[in-house]
Amino acid sequence: MRRVVVTGLGLVTPLGGDVETTWTNLIAGKSGAGPITRFDAADQKCKIACEVKPADDPMGFDADKRVDSKIQRQVDPFIVYGIDASGQALEDAGLTDMSEAEKRRTGCSIGSGIGGLPGIEKESIVLHERGPGRVSPHFVHGRLINLITGQVQIKYGFMGPNHAVVTACSSGAHAIGDAARMIALDDADVMVAGGAESTVNPLGIAGFAQARALNTSYNDRPEQASRPYDKDREGFVLGEGSGIVVLEEYERAVARGAKIYGEIVGYGMSGDAYHVTAPHPDGLGAQLAMEMALKKAGLGSGDIDYVNAHGTSTMADTIELAAVKRVLGDDLGGASMSSTKSAIGHLLGGAGAVEAIFCLLAMRDQIVPPTLNLDNPDEGTEGVDLVPHNAKKREVKAVLNNSFGFGGTNASLIMKAV
Repeated sequence: MRRVVVTGLGLVTPLGGDVETTWTNLIAGKSGAGPITRFDAADQKCKIACEVKPADDPMGFDADKRVDSKIQRQVDPFIVYGIDASGQALEDAGLTDMSEAEKRRTGCSIGSGIGGLPGIEKESIVLHERGPGRVSPHFVHGRLINLITGQVQIKYGFMGPNHAVVTACSSGAHAIGDAARMIALDDADVMVAGGAESTVNPLGIAGFAQARALNTSYNDRPEQASRPYDKDREGFVLGEGSGIVVLEEYERAVARGAKIYGEIVGYGMSGDAYHVTAPHPDGLGAQLAMEMALKKAGLGSGDIDYVNAHGTSTMADTIELAAVKRVLGDDLGGASMSSTKSAIGHLLGGAGAVEAIFCLLAMRDQIVPPTLNLDNPDEGTEGVDLVPHNAKKREVKAVLNNSFGFGGTNASLIMKAV
């Protein structure tokens, strides 16, 4: 099996429109949460979200940098975020000018949990109020989840594997894991991989609120609403954005003198076989995914320095923590574990990819991001370094990233320094 490394990163998040802005704000303990501005949320139970900010905001995103204005008008925001983050990652990797032969060995694996929900809602209203003749001709291809991959491959001329993943909140992590396997199995030499999501719209907020998944008690305190592992947590804060990595075969990356952020060494997948929204009460599915990733990585429990938890700020947090305890055992005492959803909210299908990038940056800078709002740690957190409130300098050589989703889908990635 061929080795796979990460040579490029791209981010669009509620904390910034690029990697360094996002990372700087994350490490500084800033929150991307605020009142919903995308629409009038006065009649919604939940009135807050972690939105991607406009270009004139210090944390803002400028779509015009990498996405043609015509494309922006035709597609949903999640595709725009994915195209831009892919461009960032390719620029970072130094791979924007490839030969035709190289392009045939370069592909994309990008996922989303829901895809073009805002556009679906909008065009449904158009159909109802104005008739079928007024529905946009771009409706279908502007909403489809695989059109991030399609748009990126068209933009850059890549003719390798064209793959899209839809596994709820595990989508981004599965997309990276799948892409790494494609390179390992010699289906490609380079893969652009990750996830994107944008469902901050009336239907998305209402749907998750009705399912009792969102925090609705902190509408007047949005920055405090996402509080993983805290006794006062009651639901997640919806986020949006994209995280994209460039994966490359190791020998190829070394030969061209590429900057290497880390190596993908472990990838585990499992299913809970329990419930459509609730995790297995014993965390067995999560445990199986982590154990598989460790086995594939050839690492022991004591080798993991940092765990980026799925940690959504729901009752599932303690289930995940119990599973991590079983997998790492006594070695958990030597590791740090935090939930960056406390700062950027839950990006659903984009979460796993964004959080994988945070893991890589933790290895680069030897610092782990904090869990914000951890004021009253829940029972069972004793003795676990959940990095409350402030980032922590420490040695980070190997990291575990967990992503779990509706339908009982689980993904764990392990990356290590090269």
